[in-house]
Amino acid sequence: MGDMFREILNIEQPPTPELTKESLMTKKKGANEKTRMSRRPEGMHREVFALLYKDSKDAPPLLPTDSGLGYKQNKARLGMKKVRKWEWTRFTNAARSDGVQFCHWQRASDEPKEYPFAKLNRQLSIPTYNLNEYNTHLRMNTKWNKSQTDYLFELAQRFDTRFVTMTDRWDRDKYGIKTVEDLKERYYEVIGTLQKIRQGAANNEKKIYVFDAEHERKRKEQLKKLFDRTQAQIEEETMLQNEMRKIEARKKEREKKTQDLQKLISQADKQDEQATLTTPQARKQEKKLNRKKVPVQQKINKADVVTSMETAAIRFGEGVNKGTGIAMRSQKMKLPANFGQKRTKALEQILSEFKVDQNPPATEEICTAFNDLRSDMILLHEIRSTLSSSEFELETLKQVAEIKQEIAD
Repeated sequence: MGDMFREILNIEQPPTPELTKESLMTKKKGANEKTRMSRRPEGMHREVFALLYKDSKDAPPLLPTDSGLGYKQNKARLGMKKVRKWEWTRFTNAARSDGVQFCHWQRASDEPKEYPFAKLNRQLSIPTYNLNEYNTHLRMNTKWNKSQTDYLFELAQRFDTRFVTMTDRWDRDKYGIKTVEDLKERYYEVIGTLQKIRQGAANNEKKIYVFDAEHERKRKEQLKKLFDRTQAQIEEETMLQNEMRKIEARKKEREKKTQDLQKLISQADKQDEQATLTTPQARKQEKKLNRKKVPVQQKINKADVVTSMETAAIRFGEGVNKGTGIAMRSQKMKLPANFGQKRTKALEQILSEFKVDQNPPATEEICTAFNDLRSDMILLHEIRSTLSSSEFELETLKQVAEIKQEIAD
């Protein structure tokens, strides 16, 4: 109240200390402040007295609590202390070239600094070209003239190559209708040409970005078709995928049953051979054959031959598109994990005989043709090996028949 009267009567006020955060949050203790300590009655244990009585004369809590002073218990004590002074000052943004001035609040004690958000304004360096470069190298594209190209690079400099914004601001009445892909194709074509002619033969290590506009158009068209599907089409596609999974499951089950049946047949053939060898007559014939030291080739099972012929035609790249995510097309030409080292060497030898490149460019047509060619080569190799083993078995059987005829005579 006294300060108010002094201010009305223009009486000089005593200097007041500056109001700070520390003075508000810290708790002052008097120099002569004494804490009253309650004495424990005689005959009472210290533990019992601590449970029943505290210095603050509060009742003991029913639940365990934290009696320490926390940040919630600290209260700011506002007084008549002097606050820091703020000023409404002008400033300029270094990122703007027009020199416009703005205003904001700033402490009077702070020194003027550069606007902190000016460093976030980073502009791209868009290359330029002269008339001679355009006439010599850039006028080959008949879909674009010089005025359209100049306007394209003006928008690129203005909007930092944000092609969607550039397409929206494109002057269609003056320069014709252009899509985002058209602007990107022309821009990167000019950039690549300028980079080629300015690099020269000395610095040719920097890669030149080539924008595939046709691929981008097809990609957007496919996405649009995928987005425009009706609910009936989505349900039909889901049903077809489920049916395909069922067909594949049935196919795997049939293949497993066929393999089990072939194993049973081969085991039965082996048991028959062992039974024939245990007879006395078979033992005598075996001794006579061993005396003449004629090598007898083990009989080749027909089921094994058929199985090897069926599994010979390996299909490359079947499991590449089954997983999720992006996969490179060159993965389709990789050899399967269970291909085997012998088959790998045989395939490399056949490819070298026919002078075929083992790592051709991974285009879609070349991948399909190369995989089919290797599958046929593996099938041919298996047929050759089966034929040679059959011929060897035939010659062995002829020798065994001749020996049997001699024994019978």
